[in-house]
Amino acid sequence: MTTLQEVSKPLIAVCQMTSTSDKENNFSTCLRLIHEAASRKACMVFLPEAFDYIGSSKEETLSLAETLEGDLIQRYTNLARELKIWLSLGGFHEKGPRWDQDRRIYNSHLVLDDTGHIVSVYRKTHLFDVDLQGKVSLKESDFTIPGEGLVRPVSTPAGKVGLGVCYDLRFPEMSLALVQEGTQLLTYPSAFTVTTGLAHWEVLLRARAVENQCYVVAAAQTGSHNQRRTSYGHAMVVDPWGLVTAQCQEGEGLCYAEINLPYLNRIRQEMPVQCHRRTDLYGKITMKTSS
Repeated sequence: MTTLQEVSKPLIAVCQMTSTSDKENNFSTCLRLIHEAASRKACMVFLPEAFDYIGSSKEETLSLAETLEGDLIQRYTNLARELKIWLSLGGFHEKGPRWDQDRRIYNSHLVLDDTGHIVSVYRKTHLFDVDLQGKVSLKESDFTIPGEGLVRPVSTPAGKVGLGVCYDLRFPEMSLALVQEGTQLLTYPSAFTVTTGLAHWEVLLRARAVENQCYVVAAAQTGSHNQRRTSYGHAMVVDPWGLVTAQCQEGEGLCYAEINLPYLNRIRQEMPVQCHRRTDLYGKITMKTSS
């Protein structure tokens, strides 16, 4: 019998994995992690960006892409229905609407409910085009289409989840917009580089939690994917006070966290940051861009 305390503190599972270009092996890893989370009675499992695969070149990345109606997503919808568990599929290489003409993709974050239905799709809006001399050089926009907008938070058994992907973490305006729509959990499935992860990963996650008084859930890629790419890892959950309540260690695995929404509501009541926001003073500033 489920108690009131269990209902008020749902358990979530957050995945850490090392994707490669071997889609079957990646699926086997996710399958194992999701089954483990289900056995622990987690209500929702969060997979990282590029849970489907990480290619070693632009050509390989594009050659492995699928549609939302393809075989891989169908396997995940069957899994969600079979295990009666919600899934956050944190960054899927989705063929774009003009694939036959331009061979471009979306970086899509899907949420599946426990009946296997896709209840939300967010397509990454901020693309990672960065060149840190001698350290990191990636240009996601070479083959990825930016999403057209944010999506409303998704009502799940863990609370209202606001969807982002990786680089979106660096844009506080986005998290604020999601919170103003009712978000209680911000989620940033990621494949952070080692260079940026060492410097910024935890501090950014904790900042988004504190300023928005939200749980922040960050599934992560870790380790060496191929000769050209390595990810930082450190998948974690941060609570609305900014405390890291769960974190993965080295290698593939899971961390678990209870989501205490009454605690979140108390923090928001005791320190009503959103009510104190002075949009009349700085709202227009956020609309400006550098020349």
